Amino acid sequence: MRQVGRIYEKIYLNKDTALQTAKNHAAALMMKPFGSGHIGVNGYVMMYLAKWKRFAVLLLFVWIVVTYLVISPLRCDGSTEEAVEFQDRLRKVSLQLESLKIQHNKLISQVKKSSGLNANLKDIDTTSFFDAVGGPSEEYENLRRRIFSNTKELWYFVNHELTKLSKGDIKVDKVQGLLEQVAHRKSFILSDQQKLPELDGYQDWRQLEAANVSDLVQRRLKYLQNPSDCRDARKVICNLNKGCGFGCQLHHIVYCLIFAYATERTLILNSKGWRYNTKGWEYVFHPISESCVSAYDDKVVQWPANYDPKVVSLPFIDSISQKPKFLPLAVPSDLAHRIVRFNGDPSSWWIGQMLKYILKPRPAMQRAINETIAKMHFKRPIVGIHIRRTDKVGTEAAFHSIDEYMVHVKQYYDQLELTQPVDARRVYLASDDANVLGDARTKYPDYEFLGDPSIAKTAATHRRYTPVSLTGLLVDLHMLAMCDYIVCTFSSQVGRVAYEMMQTNRVDASDSFYSLDDIYYFGGQNAHNRRAIMDHSPQEAHEIAFQVGDLIGVAGNHWNGFGRGTNKRTNMNGLIPWYKTADHLVLYPFPEYKQVSNYDTRQNDL
Repeated sequence: MRQVGRIYEKIYLNKDTALQTAKNHAAALMMKPFGSGHIGVNGYVMMYLAKWKRFAVLLLFVWIVVTYLVISPLRCDGSTEEAVEFQDRLRKVSLQLESLKIQHNKLISQVKKSSGLNANLKDIDTTSFFDAVGGPSEEYENLRRRIFSNTKELWYFVNHELTKLSKGDIKVDKVQGLLEQVAHRKSFILSDQQKLPELDGYQDWRQLEAANVSDLVQRRLKYLQNPSDCRDARKVICNLNKGCGFGCQLHHIVYCLIFAYATERTLILNSKGWRYNTKGWEYVFHPISESCVSAYDDKVVQWPANYDPKVVSLPFIDSISQKPKFLPLAVPSDLAHRIVRFNGDPSSWWIGQMLKYILKPRPAMQRAINETIAKMHFKRPIVGIHIRRTDKVGTEAAFHSIDEYMVHVKQYYDQLELTQPVDARRVYLASDDANVLGDARTKYPDYEFLGDPSIAKTAATHRRYTPVSLTGLLVDLHMLAMCDYIVCTFSSQVGRVAYEMMQTNRVDASDSFYSLDDIYYFGGQNAHNRRAIMDHSPQEAHEIAFQVGDLIGVAGNHWNGFGRGTNKRTNMNGLIPWYKTADHLVLYPFPEYKQVSNYDTRQNDL
């Protein structure tokens, strides 16, 4: 009997060792970080996205081994007492294994449901592409961005609700202290989340991939705009003289260039008599085409036409009929899977690429810009503020005081100081109101304000459409785009252009702005939709119900945890909890320009 007991003990110890080894392997697989440093829930899920299949195989193997070791002793003879003790231990081990199996199944289920952003991308087969390129998965990138976005949405909600309470009969000091505590905790959460790209091992990959895709788009545009035979090329005519400001006119050219790209036509820009410089666009910027600037004697047909003419002329986007599906916020389907892996706002990135091709100042203008910037002693960290006043206030936008902008400037620097020392809280202030800069310096002496009041004076309504005013505006746009963060109003075209330009000089600027009014949009765009990623039953009278998968046309975000939208399944309009929805990325099969080499600049480093 003692010999049987020793055999049993040896087998049981082997079983314990195997079980512990299985647990250790499982824990190692689940908790191992990408890179170095501590890992949180987001890191755990990210690891799981990449490892769960191997983990499932490992668990199956461990289950077989442990089951064999546990059952083997049953073949041995022993006393009734030893058998009862053994069966008791067997039950405990089985329960532990069953618990592990249940947890494993739950995690697999969560992973399969975790991809809530850009759901329509699943329609494209990218297996061969990912095998060749590598890099982080879409699921990880989407989840990482969603955690960041939803944390902010939680703050908007809490801030809004507690601010309402603070205006009641309860103790104001206590509520204000609570708000400050929540804000501080929110900053820590966002600060930790922003470290993820530094820890996942793919930051260099993102930078290189962003440069590669941008380079590909720019080479495609150059090919399109410089045909080998201009006389024979199909063309689209774009008239620049639209009666609006510079930001609006820039977006008009972007619309024309996107149309040209989608229809494989060379863009001809007619700009004689331009309101900012009567000599035309080419006097200030490099021409959009180096070799093709004329439609010759070909017949020009106004778009849309009932046939496919060689040369078409575009109306302004505001008056366009039969709006094409390739207009913003659509992105090319052949590039979408690459863009979403390094950028959180593919639509603005795509529009930014159009601006990058268009906005190439000639040497004289570039020198004027550089000289003005040099005088300002630009240095990071720095936050940009764009304050649009004059003709906008009371017509297209509401008045916003400098205090409203500075709230978000302060929040940015408070969060930044959690991770690095800040030698000075710098702010670049751009405005069409010459008094704003002086007022800001007086009211906020602890901040270092950069800006040029003379630029604001040239932006006054009666002096706006002059070459001097244009130079000042270009300085403001370049400065704002170079800032680490901007606070603006997206009701202003200049605010949106600055954001789009930011997207061209960094990997991802989708979290580098705060708009005091509108969400990002492109004037004349097709519908902006969001996709429901969670079911919702109304909690208040003005909310609407929706189910997972419902498409919701949005009118805006109220920055209080809710936005307004229309459920396209039920046609009900009302408030929606923003965090239960995700942007629906619109894909369009733009031409892939096979004539342009799709080479990877990473090969140059091999």
